[in-house]
Amino acid sequence: MTSRWSDVSLSAATAGFVAVLVGFTSSVAIVFQAAQSFGATPAQTASWMWALGWGVGLATLLPSLWWRQPVMIAWSTPGAAVLAVAGASGAFNMAEATGAFIVFALLVIAVGATGWFERVMDRIPLPLAGALLAGVLARFGLDAFAAAGSSLELVLAMLVAYLCGRRWWPRYAVVGVLVVGIAVAAMSGTLRAAVVPWVPTTPVFTAPVFTWRGAVSLALPLFVVTMASQNLPGVAVIRAAGYAMPVSKIIVITGIATLLLAPFGAFALNFAAITAAICMGREAHADPARRWVAAASCGLIYCIVGTFGAAVAGLLSAFPRELVAVIAGLALLGTIGTGLAAAVRDERLREAALITFLVTLSGLKLFGIGSAFWGIVAGTLALVVQQWRPGADCTRVGP
Repeated sequence: MTSRWSDVSLSAATAGFVAVLVGFTSSVAIVFQAAQSFGATPAQTASWMWALGWGVGLATLLPSLWWRQPVMIAWSTPGAAVLAVAGASGAFNMAEATGAFIVFALLVIAVGATGWFERVMDRIPLPLAGALLAGVLARFGLDAFAAAGSSLELVLAMLVAYLCGRRWWPRYAVVGVLVVGIAVAAMSGTLRAAVVPWVPTTPVFTAPVFTWRGAVSLALPLFVVTMASQNLPGVAVIRAAGYAMPVSKIIVITGIATLLLAPFGAFALNFAAITAAICMGREAHADPARRWVAAASCGLIYCIVGTFGAAVAGLLSAFPRELVAVIAGLALLGTIGTGLAAAVRDERLREAALITFLVTLSGLKLFGIGSAFWGIVAGTLALVVQQWRPGADCTRVGP
């Protein structure tokens, strides 16, 4: 077994940075909106970023170092959207919201401790998991090329850098794309660099207040949306990448981290999906056993995000939207292809897998739950209708 230092590579470290860039810039505005909907002061809003940054950072970094696998944790972006809508009604304050976060954390710990979620995930056939993964990620691939409509020069330069990189220096293709993208954005004046004060964020403690109203209207929807829209595709990414991780233990870790940091603003930690695919793909490293470095570097950067929340927010917001879209899409191309290949490999399950892919890609949202959940539901129903017969287990792949 090699030492941890010998596993470190530039491509993996860059994948970790790209994961933070994509995850942070795509969701931080929703987090701010959620905090402010509960009447958070500027200090409390900054504390939310402190808690989320350190929660995601440590829950990603420490398990990745311990198990030497790319354990990727994120905050719940759909959960933040649910909170923003609920808080906008004016019916809840920060104390009640904090109580709901703690109830959510206890529910997550219970789910992880019983192991039922992992058992359900183990029953999903690989083609459906691959289709789910491809459907979740394909939107990022489409957005990468759609960005050419507003920034053709940037997209073409980054695409050429990617193709040349895949041909001549495949391990560093994404590194080259990022460098070229930053250079083109700087020359075109779209890199909105600004001077930001690097002042450590001070966490603010909010004493929780527990109410049935908060448990039913905040904690329960937050739990359902996070499990269905975040943990479900997150585990699908792990399965598709070929990693045998202790899913239930990691769910418990996310619950404990949320529980400890909830009074400071950590509303929901869960498995990452989009950013996990970046760190678990071949662009991070050709050797799957060394991709844990990408997750570890991602976790370390998130700890910095937590420490200097306001400064990092200003720094990462300097990147133009098109650059973030292209770097995400190109970094995920290999993983999208892997998911599609797994989806269509077994002809017996191909149609059910394609239904899963299309429903997931559609962006369908019902009852506040995203398309990843409904994609699996639709694919499973198609599989049962087409394959079920008395005494058969249609969730098993093979003859």
